[in-house]
Amino acid sequence: MQTFGPVQAWASLRTELSIRLPGDTLAALDEAVDFAAERHGEQTRPAGEPYVEHLLETVAVLADGAAVTDTDLLVAGVLHDVVEDTGTKLDEVRDRFGARVATLVAWVTKPDPGPGEDAATARARYLARLSEAPDDAVCLKLADRLSNVQRLDTHPRPAKRGSYYRVTVATILPLADRHPWFAAWYADWRQAFAHLDDATPG
Repeated sequence: MQTFGPVQAWASLRTELSIRLPGDTLAALDEAVDFAAERHGEQTRPAGEPYVEHLLETVAVLADGAAVTDTDLLVAGVLHDVVEDTGTKLDEVRDRFGARVATLVAWVTKPDPGPGEDAATARARYLARLSEAPDDAVCLKLADRLSNVQRLDTHPRPAKRGSYYRVTVATILPLADRHPWFAAWYADWRQAFAHLDDATPG
């Protein structure tokens, strides 16, 4: 099973990507990485690594794994959590990076719970809605989730591993059928982490 990262610095990933991405795409990514790093600030992932590493991993998955060269999709890979996890508004993403990037970010941004709705219900509604997403938004979500699950055994909450595995199998793997590279990767991942299927729910 191919893994990506950890990518600790944009400069190193940029050098790798410069072999196959044009200069205008790299320049757009430069701006997106600066913006995301400023907005996410000192945020960290569950294991304590800087949040930006996840964003760079997502770009690496798209470019190195799925062979994506679409500038807007790669920029959205950098920005996919900036509305959900910071105070940034979607209009600001649209004004600075364009309507298509903002639309892609919107598709992968979990909604706040509605009236009388708890967080779990809102999350389930969000995952169900992804089945209606366009292929490029699904590709973005698949890359995001791949970064999250590729080293699932290292999650700092052991009880969370089993539930996250099962939710991924139930809701994300069906989406991968649209993209052959992701379908093959997630099939390998499912087999590699099958031991988590019987883990205690978290």
